Amino acid sequence: MGSPPRRLSLVFPAYNEAPRIPGTLDALRAFAAGRFDALEVLWVDDGSSDRTAELLRQAASAMDGPLQVRVLSQPRNLGKGAAVRRGMLEASEPWVLMSDADLSTPLEELDALWRALDDSGADVALGSRALPDSRLEIRQPGYREAMGRTFNLLVQGLVVGGIQDTQCGFKLFRRGAAQALFARARVDRFAFDVEVVYLARQMGLRVVEVPVRWRHAEGSRVRPIRDSARMFADLLRIRWMHRGG
Repeated sequence: MGSPPRRLSLVFPAYNEAPRIPGTLDALRAFAAGRFDALEVLWVDDGSSDRTAELLRQAASAMDGPLQVRVLSQPRNLGKGAAVRRGMLEASEPWVLMSDADLSTPLEELDALWRALDDSGADVALGSRALPDSRLEIRQPGYREAMGRTFNLLVQGLVVGGIQDTQCGFKLFRRGAAQALFARARVDRFAFDVEVVYLARQMGLRVVEVPVRWRHAEGSRVRPIRDSARMFADLLRIRWMHRGG
């Protein structure tokens, strides 16, 4: 097994995350200490209406050493998929990790994803909450778990089979794979994860699913009725948009 990556880009999509920013930055500093030769953190502010962008720019100006923070601002709220896509395409280090700003999956789970990629030679590692060895420390409310199970059945039936959890917001990419996938991706909102897995299979890239530690954090941006309908519509669009490969 090779050594864990010493150079990493870390992409955080952020929309009205001001209350979480200080805690996430503290966790990021602790995680980075002594671990990396270069850690490029790309915060993509998705048109926030609170102090998210201001707090991130203050943090960026205060960082030095191997931990460097860049703040990318979307012109308006375009959606999580659009924010992640921009960060992925601007990442410059050989490994690119996507994480939710609430750190529902602790950053230390990077090691599990890295080992899976190193052992298998795969291109993409998907953090998963649905495998036997996954550890759900704080579960979602029952209605959210039911939504997730229903959505996954639709994903498996309509788009990609064999993946137990496309929606966990913790994924590691080889940079070449990230660039190729997100250059073709089109889904701007929450179903973008499904599109990325679909494209990876279409392009012949290897994908592994990895059990991770996960804990529910309050303040989800998902609106059950409106976003469920939009995600279902996006599932129908994915195969149509990428027909012909």
